Amino acid sequence: MIAIIAILSVVLILVLNPAESLKKSRDTQRLSDLSTLKTALGVYLTDVNQPDLDAAIANHCFTVPVNTVAKISYSAQIADVACTAVVAVGTDVTSSGTFSAVDFCRYVGTTGASAIDGTGWVPVALSGVNGGSPLSNLPLDPTNTVAVATVPASTDLVYRYACQNRSAGGKPASVFEVDAQLESDAYTVTTDKRTQDGGDNVNYFEVGNSLRLIGGGTNF
Repeated sequence: MIAIIAILSVVLILVLNPAESLKKSRDTQRLSDLSTLKTALGVYLTDVNQPDLDAAIANHCFTVPVNTVAKISYSAQIADVACTAVVAVGTDVTSSGTFSAVDFCRYVGTTGASAIDGTGWVPVALSGVNGGSPLSNLPLDPTNTVAVATVPASTDLVYRYACQNRSAGGKPASVFEVDAQLESDAYTVTTDKRTQDGGDNVNYFEVGNSLRLIGGGTNF
């Protein structure tokens, strides 16, 4: 009897797979967070007369003709704002725009990363929405860590944000992209949501009103 119970216990553990369950739970939170953030930014763009997707932070959004070198923001703290990799731009970026090796990385400290006044990891003043911010705090990735602090990679479980305020050449303006990495087999193998989001990078789950600001690659 004891042997049968032991066997059933092992089978139950294998079936339940608690590690995978935890990964799936975190991924579910990521999908919810990005959906919520996309909605909040959409409300901001609709409500504010002169929206600013980088809260006047220099060299963050693509803003033609003022700034053609933009940054990617991270929900986790990166040790060095001058990251060491070049990140490809997507087809929605104005011609000659780039995420350069010396300029593309932006972070905020661990304190204040969730701020909604433009100083948080998403540099948009959601607090300026009439009637109040649609979010009380910016969401952070459930894990929110970067393995090599000066070289972010697709394997890092953090959120990423990029934007374009003004543009030229038929490219979209007032657009943003928010990306996340998923970790569960349920969402990367059984049903790979990263390949089904309509974006241009199969290594990340992408949301936004443009999914072609950050281009291909795994080095961000």
